[in-house]
Amino acid sequence: MTTEKKKLAILAVGGNSLIVDEKHKSVEDQYHAVEETCRHIAGLVQKGYRVVVTHGNGPQVGSLLLQHELSREEVPAMPLDVLVAMTEGSLGYILQQSLLNQLRKRQSRRYVVTVVTQVVVDENDPAFKDPSKPIGPFLTQQEAERRRDQLGWQVKEDSGRGWRRLVPSPRPIKVIQRHTIRDAARAGHIVIACGGGGIPIKKQPDGQYGGIEAVIDKDLTSAVLANEVGAALLVILTAVPQVYVSFGKPEQKALGAVTLEEIEDLFAQGHFAPGSMGPKVDAAIHFLKGGGRRALITNPECLPQAIEGRAGTHFIGAI
Repeated sequence: MTTEKKKLAILAVGGNSLIVDEKHKSVEDQYHAVEETCRHIAGLVQKGYRVVVTHGNGPQVGSLLLQHELSREEVPAMPLDVLVAMTEGSLGYILQQSLLNQLRKRQSRRYVVTVVTQVVVDENDPAFKDPSKPIGPFLTQQEAERRRDQLGWQVKEDSGRGWRRLVPSPRPIKVIQRHTIRDAARAGHIVIACGGGGIPIKKQPDGQYGGIEAVIDKDLTSAVLANEVGAALLVILTAVPQVYVSFGKPEQKALGAVTLEEIEDLFAQGHFAPGSMGPKVDAAIHFLKGGGRRALITNPECLPQAIEGRAGTHFIGAI
């Protein structure tokens, strides 16, 4: 394995990291929310890692979709894949600017680039018949049902936090810009890519690509990208410092270091909720089975310690 691959890390940041709560959703609030995360990312760069940052967009693309639907009598509506592309640009800009500022504070002459990224999915993926990806703001049941009736939404209660809209979430197959992302990272640039899981596209019968309306899980896309670019480390940042089994129960237990075999067994037992930790653990498993050596799940605050093995949950592949 080359030095570049040894130091190449994919770091997945949740879309909710930019929106702390319903009262802090402005662009200024998002800059403030992401500042600490970007400070830790800059610290990772200083440790010698070549970093590719991926990010979610659930709250942002949901709000953007609502804006378009409420104004559809005045302006043409845009499909969901185009809205994902719009959030790749806007959130990429916020992350890019914040990271540049953090690097300048450290007198690091690195540059940050945002790549609008397309990701191939299967148009026959079962997800299109069973939408399951929650996007947008949390709503009361009454408001969610009103929008279901008026706008044709599919809605569901989300982890005890409120009701949200559901959209299809097919599994990612291939990242189109993978070589560009890899080359830019190896050249020493910090790359922001696969925003919101990437823009979902399908391969058409004539061999050309076309957009398809969906939102891909950003952690699964991050795992696919990590395998494609030969990253040695996949980091998934979330709201908790570690992964837990029996989460929220008296017998709750934090996981430190686990092997692929151990985490596959726990995953099969249903310890990780589909709407929260499930996709993150699934992504770690996908990465390790694809040849990755080490995956890590933690929160931004614990990232510096977790990188050194003193915090977080570590998933270990074959030696």
